[in-house]
Amino acid sequence: MEKSFLLILFYSASGSVKNLAHAIADGAEEQDIKVKLRTVPKISSKSEIINPNIPDTGEVYCSKEDLINCSGIAIGSPTRFGSMAGPLKHFLDSTGDLWSTNALEDKPGIAFTSTGSMHGGQEITLFNIHTFMLHHGMIICGTPYSFKELNKTKSGGTPYGASHVENFNSSTELSRDEYKIAKKSGVRIAKLINKINV
Repeated sequence: MEKSFLLILFYSASGSVKNLAHAIADGAEEQDIKVKLRTVPKISSKSEIINPNIPDTGEVYCSKEDLINCSGIAIGSPTRFGSMAGPLKHFLDSTGDLWSTNALEDKPGIAFTSTGSMHGGQEITLFNIHTFMLHHGMIICGTPYSFKELNKTKSGGTPYGASHVENFNSSTELSRDEYKIAKKSGVRIAKLINKINV
């Protein structure tokens, strides 16, 4: 069973989080780590899955087997009032069986997010994702200040994970600094995976 891959699990409403996911993948792939990009289905206001079928195009839906078999996990979500989006939380809330068997223990993980405005709740959303990882016994890998872009960014980027700020202009395109922070996050978690899997 294949286990040497980075799972990048995300939900993206506008495309910003998807762009961060692909930037993280760019960095990880530079370290010769296989990457699997996965998403989750949308849910209704009643927490019912709207379309359980795997989409014809784009990333496929994540399975619990993806979580179990990966070597590390990057989890990303847009911010919803300081928390992750409902579809991603709905999926993560279904992993109690993995928690009870310690299936994700000692896997490295990173978090990433996007907001419509500066100070829109990015850091608390990243902490929400970290909390999930901590309950599963994962190893959280942050965004260190050795990433020079973290000291000069005028938009996204935090020590808790890569991020993007849309600034209410529906711009899903990452700034140069946002892209580099996300890419370097991918490099960093890939290096950690390689060290752990020696």
